Amino acid sequence: MSSLPPALDFPGMETEMVAKWKEEETFATQDKLSLERGDKKFTFYDGPPFATGLPHYGHILAGTIKDTVTRYAAMTGHYVQRRAGWDCHGLPVEYEIDQMLNITNRDQVFEMGIDKYNEKCRSIVTRYTQEWETTVTRLGRWIDFENDYKTMDPSFMESVWWVFRQLFDKGLVYQGYKVMPYSTGCTTPLSNFEAGLNYKDVKDPAVVVSFPIIGEEANNVHFVAWTTTPWTLPSNLALCVNPELDYVKILDKASGKRYILGKTRLCQIYQAMNSKKWKPAQAKELYEIEEEFKGAVLVGKRYKPLFDFFAHTEQSSEFFRVLADGYVTDDAGTGVVHQAPAFGEDDYRVCLAHGIIQKGGDIPCPVDADGNFTDEVPIAKGMHVKKADDIIIPILKEMGRLVQKDVLVHSYPFCWRSDTPLIYKAVPSWFVKVEQIRDRVVENNKQTYWVPKEVKEGRFHNWLSDARDWAVSRNRFWGTPIPIWANEDLTETICISSIDELAELSGVRIDDLHRETVDKVEIPSKKTPGTMLKRVDEVFDCWFESGSMPYAQSHYPFENKDGWEKGFPADFIAEGLDQTRGWFYTLMVLSTALFDKPAFKNNIVNGMVLAEDGQKMSKRKKNYPDPNVVISRYGADALRMYLVNSPVVRAESLKFREAGVLGVVKEVFLPWYNAFRFFLQNIERWEDKGKKFTPDTAMAKSSTNPTDIWIQAETQGLIKFVHEEMEAYRLYTVMPVLVKFITQLTNWYVRLNRDRLKGMEGEGEQADKEAEIGLHVLYDVLMDVTILMGPFTPFITEFFYQHLRKFQPSYPEAANGGGKSNPPKCGKSDSVHFLTLPPYDESRLNPEAVEAMEVLQSVVEQGRNAREKRNVSLRTPVKMITAILSNPAPHIVQGITGPLKSYILSELNAWDFYVVPKEEEHDWVTLKLSPDFSKLGKKLGKKMKAVKAYVVGLTHEQAVAALSKGTLEVEGETIDCATEVDSKLDFAKEGDHWEATAKTDGSLVVAVDCTQDEATLSSGMSREVFSGVQQLRKAANLDLSDIVEAFFEEEEGVCLVENAVSRNVSLFEGKMKGHVPLPQRIAPSWAVALKSDFFDVGQSRVKITICRQALAVADSLPEPCQKVLSTLEPPSFTAGQEFKCTVDDKDYVLKEGTDFFLSSTAKARATRAVEWL
Repeated sequence: MSSLPPALDFPGMETEMVAKWKEEETFATQDKLSLERGDKKFTFYDGPPFATGLPHYGHILAGTIKDTVTRYAAMTGHYVQRRAGWDCHGLPVEYEIDQMLNITNRDQVFEMGIDKYNEKCRSIVTRYTQEWETTVTRLGRWIDFENDYKTMDPSFMESVWWVFRQLFDKGLVYQGYKVMPYSTGCTTPLSNFEAGLNYKDVKDPAVVVSFPIIGEEANNVHFVAWTTTPWTLPSNLALCVNPELDYVKILDKASGKRYILGKTRLCQIYQAMNSKKWKPAQAKELYEIEEEFKGAVLVGKRYKPLFDFFAHTEQSSEFFRVLADGYVTDDAGTGVVHQAPAFGEDDYRVCLAHGIIQKGGDIPCPVDADGNFTDEVPIAKGMHVKKADDIIIPILKEMGRLVQKDVLVHSYPFCWRSDTPLIYKAVPSWFVKVEQIRDRVVENNKQTYWVPKEVKEGRFHNWLSDARDWAVSRNRFWGTPIPIWANEDLTETICISSIDELAELSGVRIDDLHRETVDKVEIPSKKTPGTMLKRVDEVFDCWFESGSMPYAQSHYPFENKDGWEKGFPADFIAEGLDQTRGWFYTLMVLSTALFDKPAFKNNIVNGMVLAEDGQKMSKRKKNYPDPNVVISRYGADALRMYLVNSPVVRAESLKFREAGVLGVVKEVFLPWYNAFRFFLQNIERWEDKGKKFTPDTAMAKSSTNPTDIWIQAETQGLIKFVHEEMEAYRLYTVMPVLVKFITQLTNWYVRLNRDRLKGMEGEGEQADKEAEIGLHVLYDVLMDVTILMGPFTPFITEFFYQHLRKFQPSYPEAANGGGKSNPPKCGKSDSVHFLTLPPYDESRLNPEAVEAMEVLQSVVEQGRNAREKRNVSLRTPVKMITAILSNPAPHIVQGITGPLKSYILSELNAWDFYVVPKEEEHDWVTLKLSPDFSKLGKKLGKKMKAVKAYVVGLTHEQAVAALSKGTLEVEGETIDCATEVDSKLDFAKEGDHWEATAKTDGSLVVAVDCTQDEATLSSGMSREVFSGVQQLRKAANLDLSDIVEAFFEEEEGVCLVENAVSRNVSLFEGKMKGHVPLPQRIAPSWAVALKSDFFDVGQSRVKITICRQALAVADSLPEPCQKVLSTLEPPSFTAGQEFKCTVDDKDYVLKEGTDFFLSSTAKARATRAVEWL
C-alpha cells in the first residue's frame, strides 16, 4: 500500500481494469450471480445505432446514462440483460454504397442486381463494430457484444414481419398516395421527423406569375400568385384563395393590366410599400383599386393555364379553376396560392377535396424517382427540378406571365443523409393508420415517466396529438421487405407473418428474408387459380424496424414468449431529445397498436452535446476533441462524471469543454484519491505498531467525536438521497450531491482530523484510541461511498475496493473461486460491482450535526475572508472570532460553541470564539428585512410599494421582533417572515481593530479582532518555523513515524525567531513529539543533517535544518567519551540508564540525564543551555 504513488495515473489504472475485467469475465459473472439468486428482472431496451460510423459524444453521453442506470439496477437486486444492437438497414448504408459505386438512379441497381447491391451493403454494416466495442468497453460500459442483435438477422426480420401482420389484421395498414418529404439524392421518401433533421438557410427564386381569367380577356384581368418553387408551375392544376379574406382588383398603371390579389398583399408586387418612407399618397402613381370583394366570390372562376402539358388529360375538365381553403393566409405572397397537388401536402388535400383529383386516381407528377423531369415536361426533360428553375423562369418572362422575380433567403429542409435539398412529392406508400389509434397513443404516453417531464408533457405530447398516418415503406433495396404478396392491381393481397407461413403458402422455405431471396418467392392465387401473387416492391423504413426492436431482438413471439411478456413494457430506455420524433415515437405507436400499452415505463432524455463555441460538433470544422484522446488523457470516469454532472442529462444542451473534464480530475478524483491514500498510510502506521486493523462499524457508530458523527450523518444522508433520486431517474440531482460530498470528505473531514488520524492528537493510549476510532469511521465512509459510486464511476471505485476489501474478515473467503460466488459479501466478492448498494442507516442520520457543521464551515469561510481583507496571515493567530447569526437554532449555537469550537479555533488560528446572543445583537449588527418580490408580487399587487416601504423601514428591534413573531401585518395583509421576507445582517460594531464579512444571504456576520501584539506575532512566527520544518520533512521523503530534531540559525545579532520559539514551546512539543527547534549552536557536531533551507519568518531570514535524532552530551564530558556516544543511537537507551564503556584502558560509567541525553532538547532543558527551556 505504501507503494501507491502520490498522484494516480487514472487512464493507466482504467486500462488495467478493463483488462482485468475481461480476463476475469467480471461482467458475465455479475449476470451469472444475479441469475443464480433469482433477482427480479429489470428490462432495458438499447436503441440500435448504425455501425457505419464511429461513436461520438452523443453516443458516449447516452451510453453513460444507460450504463449508470443499469449498473444501479444490477446493484440493487435486479437482473439486467444488456445486449448490444446494430441498426443495419436503411438510407445511411445505401447512400454510402451509392457514393462508393457512383450509383445515381434505381435502374443502375437493377442492372447490377439486387443481390450484388445488398451484398455490398452487408459488407459495410459491421465495419466499425470492433471500434465501437473498443470505445464503449473503454468507457466502462457493460453491454453484451457477444450476444448482440442486428436488424438484418433473419430472426429479427421475421419478428418485424409478425409486427406488421398484426397491424394488417387489425385494419391499420393501407396503401395510398401521400405527398411526403422526398430525397432525390437517396431516391426515397422520408418521414416528417427525418425531414426535420437538417434545415439550412438557402437562397431560392421567388416569382409572382399571372393567370389570365377566362371570360375577362377584354379587360386584361389576371390572378397573380407567388411561389418559391417555380419548378412546380408546369404541374399547376388550380389556384386557391381564402374565402374570408378581402381581395381587390387593381389596375397596374405600369403595365395596364388588371390584377386580383389579397388587399393586404399589395406590398408583394409594390415593394416600395414595405419601406418606412412609403406614403399612402404614392399609391395612385402605382395602382388604382377598381373593385373589392371576399375571396368566396372568386371560387369557380377559370383561368388560362401557364402550360398545356396536362390540359388534355382525362381529368383536365376539372383543372384550372379557383378553389377556396382556410390554409391560405395573408402573411406572405399575394393571397392567391398556385396548386400542384403532386408537390404539396395542402395542395393535394385541397385538390382532392374539390374534385381536381380523385382518390386512387392518377396525379400529374412529371418528376421521376431521381428528381428529374420526365417526357411530360419537354421544356425541362431529364433536368433536376432544382436546376429547372433557371429554364422555366425565362420562359415565363417570354410568355409575358412573369410579374416579378426576386430572391428569398429562408430555412429549407435538406436530406439528413445525402445533404441534398428535399422536395415534396406524391408517392405511393404503405401506411399505418396512426390517426385511428392516436387517442390511445396519447393515453399510453400518460402512463410513462420521463426525465425531464417537460419533454413528455410538451414536445412529445404535442407531436403525438398531431400525429398523422405513418408511411412505413421505402422504395429501396437494403431493408426488411414488406411481407405483402399481391396481384398487379392489389385486389388480392396476403400479408405474411413468418418464414413458416411463407413456406406453407408458397412451398418454398427460405432462411434469408432480404429482397434478393424473397422477391423470387411467389404464392399461388386463391382468387384466380393459375396466377401467382408477387411481393410488392417496397421495404420497411428502418424506423419501423427500430420501433419493432422490443419484440424482434428477442425473436418474439417465436421464442421465449412467456418470459418476454413478463418483462414488457421495459423498465427503462434512454436516448437523445431528437428521438421524440424518432425512436420514442415509433416505440409508442407500435406498442399501442399491438398491445395498447406503452413500450417503456421510464425514459431519460438527454440534450445535445455541442462544441465549446456552441456550434454543432463537426468533423470538417474539427471543433471538438476526439473522445478517445480525452479518455486517454483524463480517464473514462472523469468524462462520465463531467457529462452526467451537466445540464445535458435533463435534455438541455452542453457546450463541451475539455477543461471541464480536467476539472473533474482535479476537483474530485485527486482529492478523493488523496483521502484514500492518506487512510492507507495511516493504517500502515497503525499496523507497524504490531496491531491488526479490522473494520468495526460498531466502533465507528459509537464515536462521540463531533466530526465523526457529522461525516457519518452526511454519508447516510447521501446514501438515502442517491437511492431516492435514482429510483426517480434524476441523475442530474445525484451527481452534484456526490461531488459535494467528496469535497466535504476531503476538504473538511480529513483535513480537520489529519493529526488525529496520524495519532498525534493527545498522548499515548488516548492518541492511539482516537486514531483507531477515526480510522474505523474513515474506512466505513470510504467503503460506503466506493460502493455507492460504483454505478457512476466504475473504474476508480473498483480500484479503491480492491485495496479496501483486504481488511475485511471475509477476504480470505475469496480464495478458490469464492470471490465469484453468492452471496455477495464486502471483502469476499472479487468486484465492487458484485455487491449490493448499501441501504442507509437511519440511526446515523443526524440533521442537527449536519446543520451545525454547515454553520462551522460558513464561519470558517467568512473568518478567512475577513483575515484576507485585513491582510492577516493564517499563521498569525488572532485573539477573537465573533459570529452573529440570524435566528440560529439552539442546537447550532450549542454545536459551534461546544464540541465544534476547537475546530473553528484551529481553522482560523484564533484564541477564542464567541457567538453573540440575541440580546446583544444590536451592539454588533443591524438586522434589515426586505420583501421577496417573487413571492409577494402577485399576492400584494398595488400594495407592494407600500409594503416594501414599511418592511425596509423597520428598525433593528422591530425586525428582530418580526422574525421572532413569524409574521408582519401590513396594509391589511399578513406577511410570512419565514418564506416571504429576506433578512440581512450588517456589521455595526465600532472599532478599527475589527474586520468583518457577511454571507451573501445576510444570515451570518463574522468579525475578527485583528489586534496584533507580541504574543500573537510570536505565535505566528512559530507557526512559520513549524511550516518550514514540515516542508523539509516532505522534501526529505520522511515517514510520519520518523523523528527529527530541528535547528535554526539567524543572522548575527538577530534573535527574533528564538524569542518567538521561546514563547511557544508547548506548540512545538505537541507537534514535534516533545522536541523543540533550537539554535544551531546547540546541535551536536555529529548530528546528521537530512535537509536544510532558508525561510522567511516574520522579518527574519532563517536557515532551518532537520537532523536525525542524535545523542547529546554534557559539555564537560571527556572527548573520548563523546566520540563513543556519537556512534550510538538514542533508541538504544532509556531515560536515566547507565552506560559503561572503556576508553584508553579507563572505565567510565555514564548516566543518561547527567552525562548524555536522548536529544538536544533534553540536554537544553536539563542544562539550561537556553534559558527559555
